[in-house]
Amino acid sequence: MRSWEVGPTAYAGPASPARADRTELDALAAPGGPALLWLDVLDATIRTCKEHGRPDLATWLWKRRTQLLDPHLRVLVAGAAKQGKSQLINALINAPVCVTGDDRGTTVPTVIRHTAQPTAHLIRRTTADTEWTPDAGPQDRIPLGVDRLADVLTEALAVQPTGAAERMHAEVGLPRSLLAGGLQLIDTPPLPGLPGTLPAALKQVHALLTAGRADMLILVCEAGRELTDAEIALLADLAAVFPSLVVAFTKTDYAPHWRREVESSRMRLAQAGVAATVVPTSAALRARAARDSDTALNTESGFPQLITILQTLGAAKRDRLARVTVGLLGRTVTDRLAGPLREKLEAHRAESAESDAMTRLHEAQRRMDELRKCTTRWQSRLADEVADLMSDVEHDLRERTRAVIARSDETFTESDPLRVWDDFEPWLRETLVETAQTSLGWLGDRAAWLARSVAAEFPPELGEVLPSWVPAVPDDLPNRVTDLRSPPVERFTISQKLFTGLRGSYGGVLMFGLATSLNGMSLINPISLGGGALFGGKSIREEGKSLLKRRQAVARAAVQRHVDEIYIGMAKDAKDSVRRVQRALRDHFTAVTEDLQDAIVESLRTAKAAAEQEAAARETRARRVEQELIRLAGLQRQSLALLQAPA
Repeated sequence: MRSWEVGPTAYAGPASPARADRTELDALAAPGGPALLWLDVLDATIRTCKEHGRPDLATWLWKRRTQLLDPHLRVLVAGAAKQGKSQLINALINAPVCVTGDDRGTTVPTVIRHTAQPTAHLIRRTTADTEWTPDAGPQDRIPLGVDRLADVLTEALAVQPTGAAERMHAEVGLPRSLLAGGLQLIDTPPLPGLPGTLPAALKQVHALLTAGRADMLILVCEAGRELTDAEIALLADLAAVFPSLVVAFTKTDYAPHWRREVESSRMRLAQAGVAATVVPTSAALRARAARDSDTALNTESGFPQLITILQTLGAAKRDRLARVTVGLLGRTVTDRLAGPLREKLEAHRAESAESDAMTRLHEAQRRMDELRKCTTRWQSRLADEVADLMSDVEHDLRERTRAVIARSDETFTESDPLRVWDDFEPWLRETLVETAQTSLGWLGDRAAWLARSVAAEFPPELGEVLPSWVPAVPDDLPNRVTDLRSPPVERFTISQKLFTGLRGSYGGVLMFGLATSLNGMSLINPISLGGGALFGGKSIREEGKSLLKRRQAVARAAVQRHVDEIYIGMAKDAKDSVRRVQRALRDHFTAVTEDLQDAIVESLRTAKAAAEQEAAARETRARRVEQELIRLAGLQRQSLALLQAPA
């Protein structure tokens, strides 16, 4: 274990995994290599940032460059509230310069540096972002009494306007040998959010490190607990750009199990890959050792080790510390610069499938494939719909003409053709004309629907592809429906009636005469004559009915033949109309397809040429990005070489 653990409070548990003769920062002590080799790498990194359009990184690196060339070692002491941060600084320099106490704490950053005589000032900066290192004008300095510095500083801040503390910091000068070597300590207000949450604390600590131009950070933590996840994450973030991180565990005199917490925190830092030196301290033991001049107690307080670390870093600043710092800065900055370049390179490679020209090319190819499929679809749809239309038109005409024939049969079943023919024939002609007009009109509607159905097979983005042609109903329908002449039917003339009556009465006279002759009456008597008259009338009526039925049958047959002839003609006209519709639609949509194909072929040719040009330009841009990545890789290798330089 370390020398600060000897004595009556020595720890008898497992030893630390760190080597007993070396701390994590011991490697910074030995010089090696050219003294200012790191300066060339840093200047090259700054120029690269400017070339990549990152003036923010260039400004940040320039500030770090200025501070690395400054002989002073500026140490930022930060941590959560009530962790003993200010007591650590007071004990380190053996002077009550920082505000302490349960009811008050550090409200503005306090810079402690070496002067020949004790001095203290409260400095009001122009803006909150103004750095603390430049000398402020006399009007911006408020002198403070040195005897009761903490109280005077608290009183001076209390009378300042609201919000003024954000633009103020304190400077304290003391004649201390520890500070004479160029060490400057910066006490800071408590970091917000710690020890629980990270974002606000990380933002503030970066602002403090930048504004204070700090070379290293001491994170203060009570010895009665382990480092939290937020504090370890904070250290891990800072370790990327600060090689000199120290975790100071305070108040070890109050924590009975501080060795366990310190060892656990050290293990967690090692697991997180954070190279931070862990130093347990006790300000109370340091103060008592200073009062009693007790060297052993002073060693047990842990402050000699902390002082050794600070002195070692101060001596190694211009060489090893600067080289390692620049190595980390170069690695971090080149990673930041390379990230957008890699994304840009991936974007250039992805543009092969996402560029406008390639998109147009793929779109033209897609449209060509879609047109081929569309051609097959509309041709199949046209053939199927025409076949259905042929069948439907024929069926429609057949049903309509059957209705006419059924109406005719009904008429001639109830009426005598000789009496109703003059009225029936005009009705039949008008009905057939109306039937033809209705059927062919319906054919026109179906043809228009057929055109829309075929047009629907084309992609919607092509717009209107319907033909302006509309099938028309033939104008000579009244001429196609001819007149139906009266069929030749037998008339029941008077002579036929007389002859039929005599023929029927003969049988009646004979039958009734024979019957009455048995009673002694003559063959011709009134009864036989009456029977003959009865049979004669019956024969005349039956013959009249028989002739009527024959006339009705002849009329129905004549009407059916006439309607069938009309149906055959109308069916021929309808089929011819359907064929004309089919040819017209075929020719129209074939012309549309050819026009679309010509347009797509032209767009395909144009898109292919544009895609080839864009691919060449994209390849050129990608090569430039790759060359820039190679240059950044070379710069990063130089930065890593600084990290791996021999001690």
